[in-house]
Amino acid sequence: MWVSFGMALNILMTLFYGYVYLSIFTSFFIGNIKSTVGFYIMYGLHIGFTILSIAAGYFIELESFLSQTPFIIITVVGVVMLPIAIYSRNKQENLAGELESAKERIAELIIHEERQRIARDLHDTLGQKLSMIGLKSDLASRLVEKNPKAAIQEIKEIRHTARIALKEVRELVSHMKAVKLSDELGRVEEMLEAAGIRYELIGDLQKLNIPVLVENVLSMCLKEAVTNIVKHSGAKNCRIEIRQNQNEMSMIIEDDGEGITERTRFEGNGLKGMRERLEFINGSLMIESNPGAKLTITVPLTITHQEGSAK
Repeated sequence: MWVSFGMALNILMTLFYGYVYLSIFTSFFIGNIKSTVGFYIMYGLHIGFTILSIAAGYFIELESFLSQTPFIIITVVGVVMLPIAIYSRNKQENLAGELESAKERIAELIIHEERQRIARDLHDTLGQKLSMIGLKSDLASRLVEKNPKAAIQEIKEIRHTARIALKEVRELVSHMKAVKLSDELGRVEEMLEAAGIRYELIGDLQKLNIPVLVENVLSMCLKEAVTNIVKHSGAKNCRIEIRQNQNEMSMIIEDDGEGITERTRFEGNGLKGMRERLEFINGSLMIESNPGAKLTITVPLTITHQEGSAK
C-alpha cells in the first residue's frame, strides 16, 4: 500500500514540479519487498509509471524537462538498477543466514549422533561384563561363610572380568576423537582477545597427565564456559587456572562480569550440558557469583590409578 502511494506521489511530483528524482526513494522500498512475486510486480509497475510520467512531462513542460535531461537519465538508471541490487543483496543475506542455521543444525545432529554412538559402544562393551560382576558379587557374598574357597574363586573371576572391562574401555577411549586441552586453550585465547577481554592462564599444561576422556570433557566444558563469558557476561578480565594432584584435576574459570544470576539462558542450557558431561566422568561443578562468575570444575583421577594397578 505504501509503495503504491509512493508511486502515485512520484507521478504527481514529476508531472507538476519535475521532481523525477523522488522515484529513487520508492525504488529503495521496492527493493526491500520480501515476496518475489510482489517485488517483480511493483518493480515493473514502478519502471512503467516512471517512464510514462517522464514522457508526459516532456509534453507538458518541454523546456523544463530538457534542462533536466542528464538528471532524468541518471534517475531512470537508478530506478532500474537500485531495486534489483537491494533485492539481490537481501536475498544473499537471507541465504547466508539459512546456511548458517543449517550448519548449526548439522553440528547439533553430529554431536547427538556421536553421543548415541558412544552410549551404544559403552553399553555393548560394559553392559554384559558389569552384569556379570554384579551377579558374581552377589554369589561371592553368599559363599563367604558357606564355602570360602568358592567365594575366593568368584572374587578372582570378578577381578579378571573387571580388568577385561577396563581394557575395553581404554581401547574405546583411544579410538575417540581427542580434543587437546592445549589446543582448546589456544582457541579460547583467540576468542577472548577478539572480544576485548584480558586473558590470564595459571598452570603448566606440560605437567598435566590426564586420561583422554577427561581431557575431552574438560576441553568441552572450557569452551562452553568461555563462550558464555564472551556472549553474556560483559566481563573485562578472565582468569583460567588449571591444577592437578595425585587424586584430582581441577579447572577454575573466573570473570569480572555480571555474574551467573544474570545469565538465565546459560543456566538452563550451558551449565546443564557441562554437568551432564562431568557426571559421565564422576566430576563436579561448583558455581560462585560475587558479582563476577567463578566456575570450579573438579574431576577425580582414580581411573588413572586403577589403570596403572591393572597393568
